[in-house]
Amino acid sequence: MTEATATARTSSGDAPDAHPAASPTGSSTPAHAAEPAAPPESEPVRHVDVAAEGAAMAAAIGRVVEGKPHVVRLALVVLLAEGHLLIEDVPGVGKTTLAKALARSIDGTVRRIQFTPDLLPSDVTGVSVYDQESRAFEFKPGAVFANLVVADEINRASPKTQSALLECMEERQVSVDGVTYELARPFMVVATQNPIEMEGTYPLPEAQRDRFTARVSMGYPDREAELAMLDERGTVDPLAALTSVTDAAGVRAMVAAVRELHVADAVRRYVVALAEATRRSPDLRLGASPRAGLQLLRAARAAAALAGRDHVLPDDVQAMAGPVLAHRLLLTPDAALARRSADTVVTDLLATVPVPRGR
Repeated sequence: MTEATATARTSSGDAPDAHPAASPTGSSTPAHAAEPAAPPESEPVRHVDVAAEGAAMAAAIGRVVEGKPHVVRLALVVLLAEGHLLIEDVPGVGKTTLAKALARSIDGTVRRIQFTPDLLPSDVTGVSVYDQESRAFEFKPGAVFANLVVADEINRASPKTQSALLECMEERQVSVDGVTYELARPFMVVATQNPIEMEGTYPLPEAQRDRFTARVSMGYPDREAELAMLDERGTVDPLAALTSVTDAAGVRAMVAAVRELHVADAVRRYVVALAEATRRSPDLRLGASPRAGLQLLRAARAAAALAGRDHVLPDDVQAMAGPVLAHRLLLTPDAALARRSADTVVTDLLATVPVPRGR
């Protein structure tokens, strides 16, 4: 596939620059490698009120995604937990709108990839191109070199292309031709997908789903929100009017503040107990991985920070358990025949695992 074709499938209209710089590491470096994009280690410490900043971002996004405050809050939790968000639902309910609204609320670099069956991995990660003048290979960064990547309809691409995101999402880096390129911070993938029963979709493999911190379904808006949408969006696009609330440095400061939240030993044990309970459940043939427990704790920290607390409560863990764990679990054939869902299994496990008391 030519470079022109790859560029046509990605959009950088929401970003001030099309190709954020990449930082190469490794034994060999291609000619004309881009300069490092990561923030300097000497970046000054920036104190931030996570709850206030989060409320401002939620208010801005809420003007675009109406009637879904819980969905907006979960998106912010995933952002502050240094994770990735999977938005799954039927077409036309605002999946891409939520992803783009979150992106516009941050004054950072943003790229959008429209996943299609003929999209190649190099369109996502980048490719080394031979330069006739310098007679050397030059790395052309792909769409993942941004603070926020919107992967639209990710399950319409082939599994080979889907797997191109595995290293990016877990290790925040890209390896091309034996050279590793660091991604900018913050880095977040917001992927949308249609239900797997839809025509022309490929189910995400277990390894890919496990890299997403949380999954959320938009659902249909209530009557009042849908009426307001009909009235307002006939003349104006609220997404175009959305202005950034913070920048990449502000998000890094919020993430740093979230990391400092106190987590009692009893709460840590509670997270591990929940993960172990999924592995013993007779309704599941695949339980939660250790990565799932780690991301559950990170999400609980972010939820507590957005609530204005300096410590994590078991309630935070319980609130995040469904979105963080359910999409990673695989039901047994008997549970599937009984029409049980992974969300129902998580709810039942929350009722059986003892909740720690006190801080």
